[in-house]
Amino acid sequence: MKNFLARILGKKTPMTNLTIIGNGNMARGIAARGLAGGLTVEILGQDPIKAQELAAELGARVTSGTTAAAPQGDIVVLAVPFDAAKTIVSTYGEALAGKTIVDITNPVNFETFDSLVVEPGTSAAEEIAQLAPSGSHVVKAFNTTFAGTLVAGESGGKPLDVFIAGDDDAATAAVSGLVSAGGMRPLVVGPLKRARELEGFQFVLMTMQANPAFEDFNWDTGLLVTK
Repeated sequence: MKNFLARILGKKTPMTNLTIIGNGNMARGIAARGLAGGLTVEILGQDPIKAQELAAELGARVTSGTTAAAPQGDIVVLAVPFDAAKTIVSTYGEALAGKTIVDITNPVNFETFDSLVVEPGTSAAEEIAQLAPSGSHVVKAFNTTFAGTLVAGESGGKPLDVFIAGDDDAATAAVSGLVSAGGMRPLVVGPLKRARELEGFQFVLMTMQANPAFEDFNWDTGLLVTK
């Protein structure tokens, strides 16, 4: 698994396989899965101290920096809220050309917790893709997994299912390889427009997590497709 990314992308393994922008709990969880799969990880954040602290917590194969620096990884994960993700992609511009950009956001209206903030017929991922430079490929993934479960890569003793949507086969294959290497199951559900359903479904799940009527839910559940 160590060189899976190089085989998928058809070139030598880069010094940094994976760049994660953000230094919160989702960044920690995704980094943990990347490290479990043998990748090297770069953490970039607006707060250099927090990024450095997270990198130190995660271990020797992790470097840190600020969002003033261009991301070095071939896969760039936007582990930030939706509005911040749009700003980051717009600001980086051509520095993201040739990258696989992973959008993990759920565009929930957190003031009301009763709707999404994107218009019907679109998604956060599609809006981010419109801002991304030519030659980059946006992939939706990890929006249906919670941060706590990602650290272990499982929920209830079962590996996490990670739903993936994207328009470019090589980019979705790269993200699938990241997921598999981290001990989880990738499920490619179709083109990027399927992000609309993934975001809507996760919104429903989030409202259930926050609902006190579901006493056993504590943001540690996972979606599982079984038969």
